[in-house]
Amino acid sequence: MFKRILIANRGEIACRVIKTARRMGISTVAVYSDADANALHVQMADEAVHIGGAASSDSYLAIDRVLDAIKSTGAEAVHPGYGFLSENARFADAVEAFGVVFIGPLGNAIAAMGDKIESKKLASVAGVNIVPGSLSELADADEAVKVASEIGYPVMIKASAGGGGKGMRIAHDETEAREGFRSAVNEARSSFGDERVFIEKFVVEPRHIEIQVLADSHGNTIYLGERECSIQRRHQKVIEEAPSPFLDEATRQEMGEQSVALAKAVDYRSAGTVEFIVDKNRNFYFLEMNTRLQVEHPVTECITGLDLVELMIRVAAGEELPLKQSDVKLEGWAMEARVYAEDPCRGFLPSTGRLVRYQAPPEDSGVRVDEGVNEGTDISMFYDPMIAKLVTYGSDRFQAIDRMISALNKYQIRGVSHNIDFLTTVMAHPRFREGRLSTGFIAEEFAEGFSGAVLTSATVTMLHAVVVAFEGAGSERNTSNGAQVQMARRASRMSITSGFVIHDGEARVPAKVITVDGGHDVVLDGKRHAVRGRSDPDVRLFDGTVDGNPIVVQVDRDGLGYRLRHGGAERHILVVPTRVSHLLDLMPVKLLPDMSKFLLAPMPGLLVSVTVSVGESVNA
Repeated sequence: MFKRILIANRGEIACRVIKTARRMGISTVAVYSDADANALHVQMADEAVHIGGAASSDSYLAIDRVLDAIKSTGAEAVHPGYGFLSENARFADAVEAFGVVFIGPLGNAIAAMGDKIESKKLASVAGVNIVPGSLSELADADEAVKVASEIGYPVMIKASAGGGGKGMRIAHDETEAREGFRSAVNEARSSFGDERVFIEKFVVEPRHIEIQVLADSHGNTIYLGERECSIQRRHQKVIEEAPSPFLDEATRQEMGEQSVALAKAVDYRSAGTVEFIVDKNRNFYFLEMNTRLQVEHPVTECITGLDLVELMIRVAAGEELPLKQSDVKLEGWAMEARVYAEDPCRGFLPSTGRLVRYQAPPEDSGVRVDEGVNEGTDISMFYDPMIAKLVTYGSDRFQAIDRMISALNKYQIRGVSHNIDFLTTVMAHPRFREGRLSTGFIAEEFAEGFSGAVLTSATVTMLHAVVVAFEGAGSERNTSNGAQVQMARRASRMSITSGFVIHDGEARVPAKVITVDGGHDVVLDGKRHAVRGRSDPDVRLFDGTVDGNPIVVQVDRDGLGYRLRHGGAERHILVVPTRVSHLLDLMPVKLLPDMSKFLLAPMPGLLVSVTVSVGESVNA
């Protein structure tokens, strides 16, 4: 077994590999850029090497600099994680030529599967179902129209070297096919330096389902069930689960066996994923093979009980797989939500800044957090804005979903915008809970964008009760004889009553709070509610009950009021003593500043040039 491995990556996947290596007694080497000098993966590793500037092209994508780090540290193997150089055949070959083991497939397998046109040809030869379409690159827009007419609209025009949704266009007629060809070629050229595109039938109501495969260098190849990855935004996965709520056992076995056949056809070793598109009748078609560890691998680990990173390391060290296909058992259900620094209310634009507060939900047998940050981490503009992966496990799908919603409600992030409210809303959506998924789910269900979840009147009442309890606890503590009052109350079990008015948007709700043993009783519009749980001003997360019903609410002071987060919604609420409530409506409204003379960037970016000088006129 290796004594030292280098991890050619950053963020949560680097931390994930470090955890397994540490458990196996293997020393780890981290690499980092200027922007990641204080990153969590650098802190966790046994050794860390600086490899360049903040831009990934100057560091994590710079093969020569990674090789220098390998040489200087004496690492015996390299784990590439995912992204960056993980599917770069030239890097894999360079590592092996360096006399160091690449923890992944051989370079020829990476190259074969990295080209979408060539991989479709190989899949067809291996007996894998492929989507009807061209098996060669399109020469021009005329050929695109000709092929599209032959296979029937709608069609998907795709970049051969594509990934991450880039270089993909859907066409429903000849005009869109011509325009889609030009757009796909241009994007493919700028994103990958490879303008080859091909065309295939677009599957209506598609589901994205993938098969995890695992192979060693002794001829053993198995599949570990499937993952449903249909909840996507602009072809980027958002929520994944295992198993799929759609597949039956016969389809699962057929997809698995075809995936194994493809892996054997390219002499594959290590962990890999074969991705399929599945129609509403469970017909499935090969999309591509990812020759690396997937972001969503934890859900497979949860339902199989296996550590995929450990198995990758053992296979790379020359060991045989410790299990056969008949040993693979799928138990329970797992969900994964990708927590991103982005603003769903502004078209999911990425957010940058410092995590001034970061508190992940506590991990237990049903909750797992794979993270690459801690409190104080800077989320920069240079890398993918994913903060962490939140994974929940249950005996069935509904328990996994409910645990995910509970964990999301407890996830505290301040300093950057994030997508937790959006993830919570998706998890609670009736269509999602029913398992009626497709890759168009987000576009269809949030066609007008996202502006927060709509809470029921019963939930709003619970939030009002919680915030009044907090205000009552704060007022009690702030009284000059608060300590004496508390002592007297404990001694005599006396009740202390205060009157307030809730200002929630246009709503005005009279309220009273009564301090009792174990919490507070809150009277809203004459109806009494029992609030039990810690609600003193030092608590930012209320995890208690209202009238016996459990509820988790994030509570932040917001000036004179409160900002509450729960169930995918955020509410700004002001609670004031009854005697001054009517005065608030007399206060002048603060006018927003005139920003018409300012040019504001909609998202973080790097200013690379200024093409005007002082005194020039600039038109919109």
